[in-house]
Amino acid sequence: MSAEPVTLMVARRVASGRYDDFIAWLREGEHLATDFPGYLGSGVLAPPPDGDECQIVFRFADETTLAAWEHSVSRRTWLERGSGLFAQPQEQRATGLDAWFGAAYRQPPRWKQSIAIWLAFFPISLAFNLLFGNALADFSLVARVLLSTLALTPLMTYLFIPLATRLLAPWLHAGRANLLRRASVDGR
Repeated sequence: MSAEPVTLMVARRVASGRYDDFIAWLREGEHLATDFPGYLGSGVLAPPPDGDECQIVFRFADETTLAAWEHSVSRRTWLERGSGLFAQPQEQRATGLDAWFGAAYRQPPRWKQSIAIWLAFFPISLAFNLLFGNALADFSLVARVLLSTLALTPLMTYLFIPLATRLLAPWLHAGRANLLRRASVDGR
């Protein structure tokens, strides 16, 4: 089993006329997950204006804690309550950068990923240096870099990069979504 955090990404197509019920059901599922050890967070990416597919993301500390939640009675009961609210569920696990940007076939170009990471990292790094730069000024360069990366890496991994990719999702996936839509229309 993996000792790295694991993200479960689920895509579900909302049943016609059931969007509000579906969102309420999703929020219930997010609330249920918070009671499980190893739960790190979750989120919902709403469909585009002309779409019906929601992306749901659950993040756990490792494969073991994710598996405990996945196979729990409370999750099974919750899924049963949601029957009729969605169709065509697709699930995928991801670790590392895949967890931030999605499955390989849905990932934005690397240059867009780089910009998203930089947009998250620059202001946080700048704020850290403004707040703690004077306090760390007497330390050697290696010690300053060590302390700043120890403090910033978890913040970036669990909070700011996921936030940046969620906020930038329309831009990150703009060209990719058009290609996927065109491919499905063309039958490719």
